[in-house]
Amino acid sequence: MTVAASSSVAVMIPCVTSVSNRFSAVPYLTPLPPRSFGRSSLTVPLNLVSGNGLQKVELMKMRASSSDETSTSIDTNELFTDLKEKWDGLENKSTVIIYGGGAILAVWLSSIVVRAINSVPLLPKVMELVGLGYTGWFVYRYLLFKSSRKELAEDVDSLKKKIAGTE
Repeated sequence: MTVAASSSVAVMIPCVTSVSNRFSAVPYLTPLPPRSFGRSSLTVPLNLVSGNGLQKVELMKMRASSSDETSTSIDTNELFTDLKEKWDGLENKSTVIIYGGGAILAVWLSSIVVRAINSVPLLPKVMELVGLGYTGWFVYRYLLFKSSRKELAEDVDSLKKKIAGTE
């Protein structure tokens, strides 16, 4: 049984013949060292840093770590209490649940439609062209001139008022 196993391994390993380097079109590249993407993974090759450069890197590293400590954090207890107060203040909770479920269903169905469109060979590129054309039109129509930007801001404000129910 060991003979059969070793013979099957010998068959599965391909035989590589030696090729002369003078016929190789691609030069041999040394592999890159493995990288670590943790918080303290800032490494600088010593041959690129000359003079006082290493101290500057350490100073930048200290500034970055100190700014992380002073950044504002969200208090989860406050967030949950605010959400609970708003949920308790709602009159039609079933309507909110139905709308939320409908929104999740709409996102799921739209992802199915996008996957189906993506599977057609030429259609994704056509859709990209349509998107680029619409983006160009939108920039020309609403963003290029000052008067049209003002009109867009007014339209957005009126839409906000309609959604909030203040209009």
